[in-house]
Amino acid sequence: MTDLPIVGAALTLDSLDTHRDWLIERQRDLELQDFIDAEILDGDWHPLVTRLRALLDGYQGRMGIHGPFWGFTIASEDPDIRAVVTKRLLQGLEVCEALAATHMVVHSPFTTWSYTNMTKDPGAFEDVIERCHMTLAEAVRRAESIGCNLVLENIEDRDPAHRTLLANSFGSEAVSVSLDTGHAHCAHISHGAPPVDYYVRIAGNRLRHVHLQDVDGYADRHWSLGEGNIRWHSVFEAIADLQSEPRLILELRDHDRIRDSAAYLADLGLAQ
Repeated sequence: MTDLPIVGAALTLDSLDTHRDWLIERQRDLELQDFIDAEILDGDWHPLVTRLRALLDGYQGRMGIHGPFWGFTIASEDPDIRAVVTKRLLQGLEVCEALAATHMVVHSPFTTWSYTNMTKDPGAFEDVIERCHMTLAEAVRRAESIGCNLVLENIEDRDPAHRTLLANSFGSEAVSVSLDTGHAHCAHISHGAPPVDYYVRIAGNRLRHVHLQDVDGYADRHWSLGEGNIRWHSVFEAIADLQSEPRLILELRDHDRIRDSAAYLADLGLAQ
């Protein structure tokens, strides 16, 4: 039996049925992405959960959801906006409890603009951290109570350390770091950020979740692995040095290519 890590996938209800047997065969990591929209969270999502739970009969792997993110930042200066963001995150955690999901992806507040401007403004980084605490405090308590991990995903982040510092600032095992390989590679190629494996090594064992997708370094492609130019050997060598065993989630635009990407990694001898 190989010691190579096992990759899973980000799926919706529409694609879960197609990949169900593949997931259950190795109890692969799973991320459900049906709950990112306000319309779903404000509506009656319980029938959707019932259908998902039926499809997942026999599944015992690590499962989570992608949390809501459209149209907001977790570091808004406006207290009214922060209240809405808190509401959305709590709605997402309510879904997590109903599904017995144990992670929820939350988007990082750090931007290309903030990277180039925070240093010239004394206290600006600390202000971002404080606003994130105002927004997330209740969600962190809720996540702790239901055994869910809020994983902070890089979006525009140019400094890999920022999310780790933010996660650590909560002093809670319910907050940790996520990595999106495509976002990191775009930041590296287009904005001079470190390469993807550095994002892994700087997060260290605070890294608990990874979105695997390939890109050209210009746009957020979510291509099948091997179609872009990410150096996958260096990424998986860095992951192999961790003890945190992050969830490895293929997050592709074309869900029909998920098994192709898993096969690509297997052919390289990097994962199964």
